[in-house]
Amino acid sequence: MVVFDIDGVVRDVAGSYRRALADTVEQFTQGQYRPTMAEIDALKAEGCWNNDWKASEELVYRFCKAQNLERPTIDYSALVDFFQSRYRGQDFSGYIQNEPLLMTRAYLEQLTQANIAWGFFSGATRGSASYVLEHRLELESPVLVAMEDAPGKPDPTGLMATVETLREGQDSNLSLTVFYVGDTVADIQTVINARSQYPNINWIGVGVLPPHAQDSPEYAQKLKEVGAIATLNNVQDLTPELMQSFDHG
Repeated sequence: MVVFDIDGVVRDVAGSYRRALADTVEQFTQGQYRPTMAEIDALKAEGCWNNDWKASEELVYRFCKAQNLERPTIDYSALVDFFQSRYRGQDFSGYIQNEPLLMTRAYLEQLTQANIAWGFFSGATRGSASYVLEHRLELESPVLVAMEDAPGKPDPTGLMATVETLREGQDSNLSLTVFYVGDTVADIQTVINARSQYPNINWIGVGVLPPHAQDSPEYAQKLKEVGAIATLNNVQDLTPELMQSFDHG
């Protein structure tokens, strides 16, 4: 079976989540600092900032420290509300409505025809994740574990919960290979942590380069250093045939 992250894998979030993150940092530094895409990538590469609200807060703190300013007291709920006003907007009228899709429904149907079960484990909110899966991709009640359902990555609890839902009714003693496809260090670290916590499953991490990072050898190298078996330019390059070669490689 294969489990997909959503942001940077199913949809391009450079002009939505990343833009909202930069807007939020700019807002909470009173216009003094707006992080670049490279700076956001560098933070994400640390592996512990999968939550964009927390990442926004951290970049504000780091800017103030670099400028020898007093550490600000941030109203976290106000920060989240501002971020969501930009990203989600009123009735999904924000940046979310313009996210380019990186996956098609036909690709998922190809996996189904190859007897490969699939689902989603994402740090996105359930509302945001459901919007892209059910409204944009027109999937009917896909298996999804979202932000509200499990601890944040790289904790593998949510990944395992997705797998357990996908294999309901199956013999749990049968050998199982699970691919997890993600675009960040935290995604791949989740696979590494799953191996130690759930050793009865063969876990394989596959990196996908988000569109804004496809010309960055450093980005791909970082994913491989953490443990990705490969880095692909598009999630749909992970064909059933390629999965089989990885599983038996």
